[in-house]
Amino acid sequence: MARRPDPTARQRILDAATRLFDTYGVHAVGLQQVIDELGCGKNLLYREFATKDELVVAYLGRCRDAWTAMIEAATAPFPDDPAAQLVAIVRTTVEHATAPGYRGCPVHNTHAEFPDAAHPVHPVAVRHFTVVQDLLLDLAERAGAADPKALADRLALIIDGANTNGAALGNRGSAAAAVAFAEDVVRAAVS
Repeated sequence: MARRPDPTARQRILDAATRLFDTYGVHAVGLQQVIDELGCGKNLLYREFATKDELVVAYLGRCRDAWTAMIEAATAPFPDDPAAQLVAIVRTTVEHATAPGYRGCPVHNTHAEFPDAAHPVHPVAVRHFTVVQDLLLDLAERAGAADPKALADRLALIIDGANTNGAALGNRGSAAAAVAFAEDVVRAAVS
């Protein structure tokens, strides 16, 4: 009797890969580790993801979706206040980056592991950075910033700093300072 396809297989594989990639980095994790973590056969993994690159691209897609959901939840309380939305994005990023166990932005970490622009993973990470920058620019324009691009760039730097140094910010109590800095930057840009 032929086996029926498992409709949850893809998500379970992504769950296992996400845990491993987030803990050890993408290059350090082989497909056999994903198979062992999941407790499945090679055929199941290869049926869902023909290559490790396909798995990593799907992982980045999952990271992007999680980021989008996090940002939508953070900005929802301020539907008509783009300046407050900008600060909310920084605040939620800082909160996320200073949470126990945070090891840096998974998209940034993966991008650093795949610097070759011709590699299929690289443009996926770059696209995420473009989406973030476009969102910040759009909100800065709608907030009435005198120089929307400068405001978006400054906030991106604060966000990148939080993602890179989240644990240090949390341990030193500097997380509140990062959010206050973003508030100052937004207020100065839109006044």
